[in-house]
Amino acid sequence: MDTVQRRTRRVGAGGDLGLGVVCALGIAATTYLLMDSWGGASWVFGSTVSTVVSVLALLRARWPALTAALGTAVTAAALAVSLAVGDDLPQEPAPTTTLALAVLIGSAVRTLPPGAATGIAAGSLGVTALTWAEGWSAVTALVTVATVAALGTGTVLRRLDHDRRADSPAPGAPWPDPPRP
Repeated sequence: MDTVQRRTRRVGAGGDLGLGVVCALGIAATTYLLMDSWGGASWVFGSTVSTVVSVLALLRARWPALTAALGTAVTAAALAVSLAVGDDLPQEPAPTTTLALAVLIGSAVRTLPPGAATGIAAGSLGVTALTWAEGWSAVTALVTVATVAALGTGTVLRRLDHDRRADSPAPGAPWPDPPRP
């Protein structure tokens, strides 16, 4: 295990705790707002989708490709259902789903091999394009901004990780300029 992996794991555990709290609060707030404005059981679908994608985002370190692909597929399916049903359901993806999907996308772009990362990025762009099928709205803007931010951040962090690995000596290799006592 190199220092880059150890540092990422320590920060990742605290980040996952924060992500879990933000997702739980976001799901609770969205559920309350939907119950108050839409009424009925309109909140069940969106809350379920948000919960599933949030759990996938929290499991991303263990199965990065699988969680990113499933999160993208679940979000796309929820979006297709909300488009098909029309005004009977709120527009998907909900803000918490969007946040969790952005975390999945950014993490996948950062850590997966180039082919898999490109596939996840293409899937996220497909979800964004599908969101635009319903026209411009606050949801459309949020999904677009989150996708661009996730793709940009994942790419930058991937490059920084690559540069960090390239600059560090191989395990057991002599120091190019050893420290002096």
